[in-house]
Amino acid sequence: MTTAATHPIRSVLVANRGEIACRVIDTLRRMGIRSIAVYSDADADARHVREADVAVRLGPAPATQSYLDIDAVVRAAQHTGADAVHPGYGFLSENQKFAAALADAGIVFVGPPAEAIATMGDKITARAAVVERDVPVVPGLSRPGLTDEDLIAAAPDIGFPVLIKPSAGGGGKGMHRVENTADLPAALQRARREAGSAFGDDSLFLEHFVDTPRHIEVQILADTHGTVIHLGERECSLQRRHQKVIEEAPSALLDTDTRARIGEAACDAARSVGYTGAGTVEFIVSAKRPDAFFFMEMNTRLQVEHPVTELVTGVDLVEQQIRVARGEKLALTQDDIVLRGHAIEARVYAEDPANGFLPTGGTITHLMEPETSDAGGVRVDSAMFPGLVVGSDYDPMLAKVIAYGSDREEALERLDAALAHTRVLGVVTNVDFCRFVLAQPAVRAADLDTELLDRLVVDYAVPEPVPEALVLAGIARIGPRDRQDVWQSAIGWRIGDAAPVITRLVSGGQHHTVSIRVEESTEDAVRGQATVTYDDDPDRKPWSAAVEYRRIRRGAEGNATEVRRLIVDGVSQSWSKEEIDGTWWVSGPHGTWTLELARPLLDEAADEKAGEILSPMPGTVVAVSASAGDEVTAGSPIIVVEAMKMEHTLTAPTDGVVALSAAVGDKVAAGQTLAVVTKEMEN
Repeated sequence: MTTAATHPIRSVLVANRGEIACRVIDTLRRMGIRSIAVYSDADADARHVREADVAVRLGPAPATQSYLDIDAVVRAAQHTGADAVHPGYGFLSENQKFAAALADAGIVFVGPPAEAIATMGDKITARAAVVERDVPVVPGLSRPGLTDEDLIAAAPDIGFPVLIKPSAGGGGKGMHRVENTADLPAALQRARREAGSAFGDDSLFLEHFVDTPRHIEVQILADTHGTVIHLGERECSLQRRHQKVIEEAPSALLDTDTRARIGEAACDAARSVGYTGAGTVEFIVSAKRPDAFFFMEMNTRLQVEHPVTELVTGVDLVEQQIRVARGEKLALTQDDIVLRGHAIEARVYAEDPANGFLPTGGTITHLMEPETSDAGGVRVDSAMFPGLVVGSDYDPMLAKVIAYGSDREEALERLDAALAHTRVLGVVTNVDFCRFVLAQPAVRAADLDTELLDRLVVDYAVPEPVPEALVLAGIARIGPRDRQDVWQSAIGWRIGDAAPVITRLVSGGQHHTVSIRVEESTEDAVRGQATVTYDDDPDRKPWSAAVEYRRIRRGAEGNATEVRRLIVDGVSQSWSKEEIDGTWWVSGPHGTWTLELARPLLDEAADEKAGEILSPMPGTVVAVSASAGDEVTAGSPIIVVEAMKMEHTLTAPTDGVVALSAAVGDKVAAGQTLAVVTKEMEN
């Protein structure tokens, strides 16, 4: 039984944005609690703003002037009469000054005490705290005020490879693996710059890099009455550059005894700082020695991957956070926590895996998300909607797709099927890459480590468009016709048989010719015979089939929905297509592709553009490594652009002399010329 609430909470301000704000609002609505959203100018029409009961503007798009402005958030809470503030994750969720400011204003912070945030938010003091509780830690050097010289001197004794880690913050920002002493000074400089930019604190420390590491974290809950329990572990080893992509619960690595020991160690870590609320204790475990685990850090907030724990335990973690913040005793004991089945989550990012995972942007023109249900074992936490403008001001995560099964194999199959029904047109995402990862034998066998994705990336490329995708782009050129009689249409009209509509398309540098002999073209359907030939492989057999593309309206007028089907030789599949700035986006059960009309490119024009350095995404210039007039060689770093909290170094495409057209602090657009390297004139 719970005790009566000592802090009545009837209205909660959610100090975040995107899918986590929507997810918190969903639980607040179910609990009958009034929800208050905050937003920047960039998010004025965002989904979390639409779903909340009340919404308050914080300021301009930059996070420092909106979501990270403590005074603005506290004023919004006071102005709307909020009893409490839920911070979500990221932004101010692990900021002890924010928690203290709310306490001073008499507003409940849905999270741990400010002192616990301060201790665990600094990885150096966190290590010292958990050591007092005999929680094992990775060998390393960690104390306040370490200089680059201190770290360089200590590295050989720690043992290479070493991992540079920022004392503040998380999310993999500022973390770098270094293999030898020679590479350490430059890596430390970059780590300090990234940590200072992301967290306002460039303090660093070193740890030995554990062999074949697996990232396993434990979810804990603690109330204000001294009860601390854990809800099992999550496997988060499928990550690249320390940013998680696929997470699951429970881990296939741990046996029953190790699961109990690591859970108790997580509880001890929480007890070491008087923790309350929901938190996550992260451990590193060697795949070669799964019975040995080492404390890495504690995240004093809800984690992105919390849904997999919710699905295998049946516990709503946001609800528990609210109840703890009210002052209630946990109604759960450790014996009540039983892990049933298996859950796997994929993060949907606005990024281009085939182009170095660079952040992308644009406007979502068409969206299809998988159907969700407890029976089907699929859950979607999303901030997406048609018309959403995806910019570069915030983290690139758009949604999470989560699947549950009676065992790991069923969960994997369900997640792949759910991702096949996740279609985002207008913005390049990592959905197809997630499906690629799930299909890998090592992933299927749960043979994981934190470097697996970096190895898999080498073999990843956007697959060649399937014939159905090419046919859809060809049909896009035909379009709907007002008349059913094809002979009264301009399409293919001539004396004798109808001429085919021929479209030459290019995708990933490969050229394809699509020929469609139209038999019928109406407002809602195109029917005919299609042939696809592969221009770059003349020996390859052409693909040919009877095709029909239908737009089917379902529901009453005024409330109708459209389903678009492509029927190939009698087999019907759901597909989507959109034309954006001359490019066709097509998406179906086999993936998503962008297709363009093949156009000749003059060699002279190509030569003129060969030395240009273009921004691959919208962002901000944070460093310039060369000066105007410098002579550089191909591959030399020239300029660094930051977008969505990640830095991207752009290099010289050729030998020559640098001319700069951007400076530190400039906001730049995707495709904007930042510098040009020209070859020196021959004497």
